[in-house]
Amino acid sequence: YGDYDVDGMTATAILYHMLRHLEPGARVGTYVPHRLDEGYGLNAEALRHLKSDGASVVVSVDCGITAVEPARVAREAGLDLIITDHHTPPADVAGLPEAFAIVHPALPGSTYGCRHLCGAGVAFKLAWRLATMAAGRPVVDAETRRLLLRLLSLAALGTIADVVPLTDENRVIASNGLRLVRETGLPGIDALIEVAGLNTGVVDAEDVGFKLGPRLNACGRMGHAREAVELLTDVTPERAAVIARALNEQNTSRRDTERRIFEEACERAEGAGMTGVDRRAIVLAAEDWHPGVVGIVCSRLIGRFHRPTILMQRDGDECRGSGRSIDGFNLHGGLRACASHLTRFGGHDMAAGLALASSSLDAFTEAFIAHANGAVSEEMLTPQLRVDCAVGIEELTPQGVRAVLRLGPFGRDNPHPNLLLEGMRVTHDARAIGAQGRHLQVLAQSAGAQALRLVGWGMGDVAPRLRAGALFDAVIRPKLNEFRGVVNVEAEVRDLRLTEGAEVRTRGGIRARPA
Repeated sequence: YGDYDVDGMTATAILYHMLRHLEPGARVGTYVPHRLDEGYGLNAEALRHLKSDGASVVVSVDCGITAVEPARVAREAGLDLIITDHHTPPADVAGLPEAFAIVHPALPGSTYGCRHLCGAGVAFKLAWRLATMAAGRPVVDAETRRLLLRLLSLAALGTIADVVPLTDENRVIASNGLRLVRETGLPGIDALIEVAGLNTGVVDAEDVGFKLGPRLNACGRMGHAREAVELLTDVTPERAAVIARALNEQNTSRRDTERRIFEEACERAEGAGMTGVDRRAIVLAAEDWHPGVVGIVCSRLIGRFHRPTILMQRDGDECRGSGRSIDGFNLHGGLRACASHLTRFGGHDMAAGLALASSSLDAFTEAFIAHANGAVSEEMLTPQLRVDCAVGIEELTPQGVRAVLRLGPFGRDNPHPNLLLEGMRVTHDARAIGAQGRHLQVLAQSAGAQALRLVGWGMGDVAPRLRAGALFDAVIRPKLNEFRGVVNVEAEVRDLRLTEGAEVRTRGGIRARPA
């Protein structure tokens, strides 16, 4: 019994594959709730349905740690409920659901070392333990080992997509799982890689975050996640190709919806005074905002306004939505402080879901903003870009960049190194590229070194300022572009300033100081 995001889907697939492997004759099924009709997590009606369908054991993945009432229903129905989850648990053991067993890396009183596993990470650890228990020893047979390595790739997808810290066990899961993504032998993964255009090279964390993850998530956001779960479980190559194409189309629809909501939310946030220092959080709701997309839009709003953000769909008497946070502000704690206005909520410090009566919207908005005003300092409202070191363009060789990339996979708590290039000269007029000219492309060099291609996502409006001969400094993330055996160094621009002293707006809304 999973969830409709990448973490929940991959966790579902991990346990499905392992249980089918260990008990070939067992009837193993999957269930993922519909985002709009059922909402997140275990629900009593679904558990009753599963019982009537013949289930005797339900294993939750990526959900259930606060599901006290559904656990009671499961117990009364005669279901053995095993909860595996990673979301914030109740502060006291007495508040936990009464289940047959609970598997969680951060239970009250637990001393487990890696408390930030994602749902797929927890599912993988459970699958691994089940395999060694079945073997009766720590070493499993060759076939089970091959399966565990395939499942490690699924755990890597969930770990990266759920934006958990890429340290400790999560780093081991992500780095080793990514190396094996192309070797899973799972038709669904192969088809997904194909439609995402990742036909060559190594699949890295950025590919998961921006290409594979969004396509899997689109199914749960715009429709029903069961097709994505099917893609990751038992599916023929032919069926996998059909599902992957459908996910690709849903992802296109998701992007269009996301763009519309983002533009509307920006206008409303500015109009409501939620972008200044007096109101240090954004809380908005609208009837036509798709609840499957508002979480992504929250992240984009943070990119522009850098403050905790909650967006909801107002559907009659109820508002449902998602929130995202900034470093230093515990979103789950903020919701807990305003719990009297909510009907339900859950999540962790950086992301959460919530629901409330529409009649409570105004009161909740003011209460949450008041809480944020006390917890978010003025300094926290300004995004900080850490520069790891200054380099010369001549140092950006393929060998040097490979050394930097070996520090990956990059993500939360292990960010990609930011390098400072100073005194760059534009060799040709910069170009605005992509749809509606949203992105920046510029060729530049310094001190006679070979020209470097730089791309700035969402920085297309800067292009007219970067004419041939213009001087600028840039904070970059170096990349390697490998095509037909030729390796070229490129760079993603994180921040930019003209050395004449003019300010240039960047992708994240940071304004560089004049030189």
